Amino acid sequence: MSAEAKRKATSVLARRLGVLLGAVGIAAPLAIAAGGTAQAATPACTTRTGPYQKDVEKFLGRPVDGRQSEADCRAIQNYQTKNGISPNIGYAGPVTWAAMQAETTRRDPNAAGKCPVNKGRIACVDLTRQISWIQDGKSVKFGPVPVRTGRDGYATRTGAKKIYWRSIDHWSTLYNVRMPYAQFFDGGQAFHAIGGSVWSPPGSHGCVNMRTGDAKKYWSMLHNGDNVFVYGRKPGT
Repeated sequence: MSAEAKRKATSVLARRLGVLLGAVGIAAPLAIAAGGTAQAATPACTTRTGPYQKDVEKFLGRPVDGRQSEADCRAIQNYQTKNGISPNIGYAGPVTWAAMQAETTRRDPNAAGKCPVNKGRIACVDLTRQISWIQDGKSVKFGPVPVRTGRDGYATRTGAKKIYWRSIDHWSTLYNVRMPYAQFFDGGQAFHAIGGSVWSPPGSHGCVNMRTGDAKKYWSMLHNGDNVFVYGRKPGT
């Protein structure tokens, strides 16, 4: 065999060997993904004391000292994981406290009387607690449920509104996203479902984001002309 032929044969063999080694190198991660044996690690617990530390400690039945501990963090983290709150690092922040408030106010979310009871059927949105419910007079018909309202700079506008347009499979040309079960009540602001978590920061562009089941229920209970009342102020806006 000539020197040139030997050189070409060696080059071909090297390329084949490289492909083989590459295949071996990716085989392990692919096998793990296919077999489902790899699991996401639990995020590390934060050592930071949150602004709602005492409130969260009391809700979880922890010693109320207002100081973050490893046990406090794990208890908060477990609650966040269970309720789909992200990031679930055990921080006693406004999102976690809002979720807990939604639970404690479930029986009478309008105990403070801030949402009108003389409008008949009305959808109430409390920005401070990040919850919404539907009531008829003083009777709560659905909720409260957790919501995600406008972020800083895109605040959900407060006041008395009315639903004026509904679009069950709406597509936002402004933000290029789906808005299922959209019910518009103030310009481009609407109730609608989102695919991700309603607890994820920083918030919407002004809409009242809801879990799919909750948005679907609102769709079945509300109609054009029904009242909406938005009040309070979202933490951080």
